[in-house]
Amino acid sequence: MKQLLKTLTDTFSPSGYEDEIRKVILKEVKPLADEVRVDALGNLIARKKPAKGTKDAKKIMIAAHMDEIGVMVTHVDGNGFVRFTNIGGVYPRNLPGGHVRFANGVSGVIGLEPTTSATDVPPLNKMFIDVGADSKKNCPVKTGDVGSFERTFIDLGDKLVAKSMDDRIGCLVAIEALRALKSTPHDVYFVFTTQEEVGTRGAETSAYGIDPDLGFSIDVTGWGDTPGQKDFDVALGKGPAIKIRDGGMLADPRVVQWMVRTAEKAKVPYQREVLLGGTTDARAMQLVRGGVPVGCISIPCRYVHTPSEMVDYNDVKNAVKLIGVMLSNPVNLQLIVTL
Repeated sequence: MKQLLKTLTDTFSPSGYEDEIRKVILKEVKPLADEVRVDALGNLIARKKPAKGTKDAKKIMIAAHMDEIGVMVTHVDGNGFVRFTNIGGVYPRNLPGGHVRFANGVSGVIGLEPTTSATDVPPLNKMFIDVGADSKKNCPVKTGDVGSFERTFIDLGDKLVAKSMDDRIGCLVAIEALRALKSTPHDVYFVFTTQEEVGTRGAETSAYGIDPDLGFSIDVTGWGDTPGQKDFDVALGKGPAIKIRDGGMLADPRVVQWMVRTAEKAKVPYQREVLLGGTTDARAMQLVRGGVPVGCISIPCRYVHTPSEMVDYNDVKNAVKLIGVMLSNPVNLQLIVTL
């Protein structure tokens, strides 16, 4: 799995430009799925049909987003310095001295205009990308070109570091869960979604098309186990986190109970997650058509939305195991209604 993760995280695919990562994932899932298709927004949908003879199979959607944060050129000045804006949640304090690679292979380094204090972090419009050009005419990138952040994949044993762990680690878990799923009583749709970082757009359109009975996303979450981190009870290495709420979604309690019961019965370590900010594809899935019961399985990740996101390999393996057990057995979410 580590080699596949390296390939996934190394692949260039900011939001809206997911062609390359879709090719990589398609190669992995095509031999494993019963049906594979790509919809109008570029979502890759891999279907695993229920076992023969199954009655009343539930349609379950699992979403992991393919896209990553990045930058887009707004203009090039007369001296060849590239001005840019963000694609997704790009935080200025993480950028100075960082490397960017554009779709055409050109690389550059992020510089800052002078500030009044060495500790000041200027906004994006006071930053630039130096690609080695000395004029607008010989600059190898142009307005509208898209770039992603560059960083070498690092294997620290149990800890793995790369850019775009958010959410290539979710894609890896989904691929490996599909690989392990030999038979299921459900009609399962593994959806590798587009444009999550700019508004969970791919999950919304794909969920509308699939019309699932229930579903969940696989994404990263924050961390609470480094110096100074407070009020977030999630740590690397203690198992995947079962989301109860985040900044955009309340997970369906029945889905949470399904995940918790399955983890405990299978003796898979897990954590309970309450995230105060941010959200995932599950929010978009929850709100389509007449509504969908949803949840989320989160991979604890340090330094989210930096070029050096860190996960624990054991959490990844346990997430694969948990999802495999969940999808291999029947599920019945009883809705209690009092009139």
